[in-house]
Amino acid sequence: MEKCFKLKEHNTTVKQEVIAGLTTFLTMAYILAVNPNILSASGMSANAVFVATAIASAIATFFMAFLANYPIGLSAGLGLNAYFAYTVCLGELAGEEDPFRIALTAVFVEGIIFIILSFFKFREQIINSIPQNLKFGISAGIGLFVAFIGMQNARIIIANESTVVGLGSFNDLDMVLALVGLIIIAALVYYKVTGGVLIGILATWIIGIILQVAGVYVPAEGTSLIPDFSHGLQIGAVSQTAFKLNFGWAASHIIQFVAITFSFLYVDLFDTVGTVVGVADKAGLLDKDGNLPRVGKVFLSDAVGTTCGALLGTSTVTSFVESSAGVAAGGRTGLTALTTGVMFLVSLVLSPVFLAIPSFATAPALIYVGMLMVFSITKVKFDNGDIADSIGAYLALVMMPLSYSIATGIMFAILGWVILKVIEGKVKEISPVMWIVFALFVLRIAALITNFQ
Repeated sequence: MEKCFKLKEHNTTVKQEVIAGLTTFLTMAYILAVNPNILSASGMSANAVFVATAIASAIATFFMAFLANYPIGLSAGLGLNAYFAYTVCLGELAGEEDPFRIALTAVFVEGIIFIILSFFKFREQIINSIPQNLKFGISAGIGLFVAFIGMQNARIIIANESTVVGLGSFNDLDMVLALVGLIIIAALVYYKVTGGVLIGILATWIIGIILQVAGVYVPAEGTSLIPDFSHGLQIGAVSQTAFKLNFGWAASHIIQFVAITFSFLYVDLFDTVGTVVGVADKAGLLDKDGNLPRVGKVFLSDAVGTTCGALLGTSTVTSFVESSAGVAAGGRTGLTALTTGVMFLVSLVLSPVFLAIPSFATAPALIYVGMLMVFSITKVKFDNGDIADSIGAYLALVMMPLSYSIATGIMFAILGWVILKVIEGKVKEISPVMWIVFALFVLRIAALITNFQ
């Protein structure tokens, strides 16, 4: 373990890394339930998607563990799966036979492109070219975004017609249990209990089970907090989606296919960049210049996961911001990722256990981790006399949670930074890579305007 993951160098232990890996998995495990639900809308088998998601997540996370040696878990990205099912399959490809096969082909091509870009270090150059102030703003913005996701999952924050969002109801036990879970985690962390975040998740779940047995808590129809093994294993279902690519359609509809592929590319690229920056900053993995060593291997792991996921039958695989929960639990090396990857494989056998863990139990971990990541805002130099740095960091901070997109937050931050640098007469401070990224964002906005017309 020491030779492979350099534990002493990172001031960590096997026990600490394993606990961190379990914590990351438990905060990510919801994707095993959510992804099949979303992708099944496109005509895919929910059981097949479950198996494909678990295996692809394990493969990508193993690459992260052994190739990059970072504590980052990967799985099918939220947002990208919704785009896959609702925008592409049910929208642009409506009426086509088995539209999911065409979408999987686009995801596969996206993965291949990213593998090629990894060898040219394009994504590595992007992440290392982002100014430090923006990186800290991105990290803090992701913290607010993660906390917002946690509060939504527990219905602490709900949709509100008059004010867009508002406070949930204290009559809702999901909300109450999540708040209790947050207090449990905070207390355990205060008393320096090893694995406090993981213990908090499990303790909140157990409280929920007790209340369900007592008849106080009534779960949603068709669900239960108590694992149900009555349906057995259905691993063979993956044959319904594995290797079902449709290159014939892609070749005969090349322009439409390229547009679909580019959309997957864009969101995945900047979601991953933002996630890696945020998690690495929280883990103290950035060097003195604000760069992340071996970042190219991080992106290669992401690309391999996406390619394998498309072949198995799931949407784009990307780095998960929930990895920050494992980092908060002490994860510093690839052993954390290895543990997370193993748990994805274990989930194939014990899926009823992991799928029974409710969102109100994992939400407190996300809210707590969000607080830790928001600390990065203290590193932003708002008073350095450069309005571009200040506005860029600020836009990253506010746009991520408010637009519900890491990629959109980065877009506004970089567009604002480049434009203000030009206004300040500091064009020489804009690197060629930042100009390329700026141009990509301008093209993205032009595409969005065209789509809305």
